[in-house]
Amino acid sequence: MPSGNLLDVQSLTATYGATEVLHGVSFGLEAGHITAILGANGAGKTTTLRAICQMVRTSGSAVFEGQQLVGRATEEVVRLGVAHVPDGRGTFTALSVDENLRLGAYVRRDKHNVGADIEKMYARFPRLGERRHQQAGTLSGGEQQMLAISRALMLRPKLLLLDEPSFGLAPKIVAEIFRILRAINTDDRVSMLLVEQNAKLALELADHAYLMETGRVALSGRSRELMADEAVRRAYLGV
Repeated sequence: MPSGNLLDVQSLTATYGATEVLHGVSFGLEAGHITAILGANGAGKTTTLRAICQMVRTSGSAVFEGQQLVGRATEEVVRLGVAHVPDGRGTFTALSVDENLRLGAYVRRDKHNVGADIEKMYARFPRLGERRHQQAGTLSGGEQQMLAISRALMLRPKLLLLDEPSFGLAPKIVAEIFRILRAINTDDRVSMLLVEQNAKLALELADHAYLMETGRVALSGRSRELMADEAVRRAYLGV
């Protein structure tokens, strides 16, 4: 594995039933960095995150901190320090905000630190603190996304996988969430793999990006270089 890479994916395939969706995807993610995966609907972005988490049938290699993820149970991947914020947010709508956060820490052994970490989430997302006893299903879309991110962070992950965190949210809420994601990366050194339909937002946040087309990596590079690429700007940024 190349030095400095927290995650190294090589020749990764993923299938749903008899249909292969990822066709030998390879990429790396440096420790402490934010990497974005961009592409049109159906390109394989969400499946890539699910394959890393071993939520779909996969072959190939996905090495995280020297540990092979392919072939492990999803819970084992979580225990290694990989947290997943899925599309659709995936909050437990019948439980309170506080109960959702406590569930996020279920694999942790340092139970005595969980309460302090919950308060840290409320400091980072004050709206959640105001609604700590409120049923998650009654939160706004933006608040549910904040809760989903916070719940994943309760794992104290080394790698945070984010699937379309801006989807369906007002621009002001999206700006707030992306500002907080930057702070989490900078302050807590949580590495991130971001799948995002809004290419401009993703490239502004990420250090490096991969463009996917029909289950394959079509192009990769540093974010600022891709933003300056005329073909990328025309196809993905609309300018």
